[in-house]
Amino acid sequence: MNEKIIILDFGSQYTQLIARTLRELNVYCEIQPYNKPIEYSHNLKGVLLSGSPFSVNEENAPNPDISAIAANVPVLAVCYGAQLTAKQGGGDVGKSTHREYGRAVLTELVTDPLFQNISNGSQVWMSHSDTIKQLPANFKVIAKTDSIPVAAFKTDSTFAKQIVYGIQFHPEVTHSTDGKQLLKNFIVSICGCKQDWTPAAFIDSTVSGLKQQIGTEKVVMALSGGVDSTVAAMLIHKAIGKQLYCIFVDNGLLRKDEYKQVLDAYNQSGLNVKGVDASSTFYKELSNISDPEQKRKIIGGLFIEVFHKEAIQLKDVSFLGQGTIYPDVIESISVHGPSATIKSHHNVGGLPEIMHLSLIEPLRFLFKDEVRRIGREMGISETFIGRHPFPGPGLAIRILGAITPEKVQLLQNADAIFIKHLRDSNMYDKVWQAGAILLPIQSVGVMGDERTYEFTCALRAVTSVDGMTADWAHLPYDLLSKISNDIINQVRGINRVVYDISSKPPATIEWE
Repeated sequence: MNEKIIILDFGSQYTQLIARTLRELNVYCEIQPYNKPIEYSHNLKGVLLSGSPFSVNEENAPNPDISAIAANVPVLAVCYGAQLTAKQGGGDVGKSTHREYGRAVLTELVTDPLFQNISNGSQVWMSHSDTIKQLPANFKVIAKTDSIPVAAFKTDSTFAKQIVYGIQFHPEVTHSTDGKQLLKNFIVSICGCKQDWTPAAFIDSTVSGLKQQIGTEKVVMALSGGVDSTVAAMLIHKAIGKQLYCIFVDNGLLRKDEYKQVLDAYNQSGLNVKGVDASSTFYKELSNISDPEQKRKIIGGLFIEVFHKEAIQLKDVSFLGQGTIYPDVIESISVHGPSATIKSHHNVGGLPEIMHLSLIEPLRFLFKDEVRRIGREMGISETFIGRHPFPGPGLAIRILGAITPEKVQLLQNADAIFIKHLRDSNMYDKVWQAGAILLPIQSVGVMGDERTYEFTCALRAVTSVDGMTADWAHLPYDLLSKISNDIINQVRGINRVVYDISSKPPATIEWE
């Protein structure tokens, strides 16, 4: 079993960044809510305490017993975690005289394993309105900044058996220039982790575990053509071969020629896959439906019906495979509770219960970039691994308003031109996600001697790491000009092209 670090989440916006950084350092970690009891074992090497939007002085602020945790393993307390540690030790935490937010510089660093290969003058990122005004007598200051006297501290044996480090800055953000080194120092020098969490090790252990879990039973799985379901399917296939039965449903809302291209690629990969063209069924049910959430529900419900109809033809199936990844898991166990609206295309609804199947989710503890690394380690084609994320409802939520086969074809053609230009200009891999959107807006245009009254197409391209936040991609003007020109000239029905320059937040990546 891999060595593990647990990150106790107090609701910080940066908690996932801590986890991603530790994973990049080849150390396995899990995020869990602060109010879930920690299960101690020989492979648990340390605990990190995250920041939080709470103040430690609020009546209902998170307040786990840190000395009890540090009785078992070393602890690194970040921001709120550091302030809570100081308060529990008998120190004084209160409002800062001025808000401590943004870049700061570490000074008066004490020689300590936490600061190995980090020097005075290292830039860090602050983000807190409370501050530690007085440390407990038995705590030692190990770093300051010009604005705060306690940038970092550590405890001694009078507080807990294991050491606790507290830092009032965020090492996980890129603005903390030596933040990754500090986290490495904690997990390697202080916790003793061997950094053995690698793609190859994950594949070996996962395949071995799947063989043991599944045995001679059968697994059925829906494929989407996306990286998550593809990598999950290939892991299961590597473990049990033809005992895995895959179903790829065409809902009529895929990109141009995607159904045939993806199905061919799956067949070439050796997967046992059946394609089902259900596009006419989806078009019929979506007729005259404009509300985005209603579209999603219809598509999700129909998908379950189509998939179930195909799957029940298989005999003696015991498991349902899914490409669930870690951000989906984290969302469901958040400090703030599950999201108010779970988009139906993120899962297969009640299928496991309907079909009396057990779930197989080999990627449920991986981030998207880790899934891609696993896929490349397995030799899966870049056709799948390098693909941009694509929404489960497909083009239905990129056609604003009611869906018709004619609108789908219009958007498919425009989108195909957009994506081809991104590939031809070597911009595709520099963009995290891109696509065209058909707006329910018609405007006057002039083509030759004729006036036109046709649709408007919006282009959307963003840069991101995991989709949780995103910035609009700054595509070259001459490239945008070529894309616009080709769409208007080649796609009859569109006479105007616009480019979306909104970031997430406050906008979302998709328009619906």
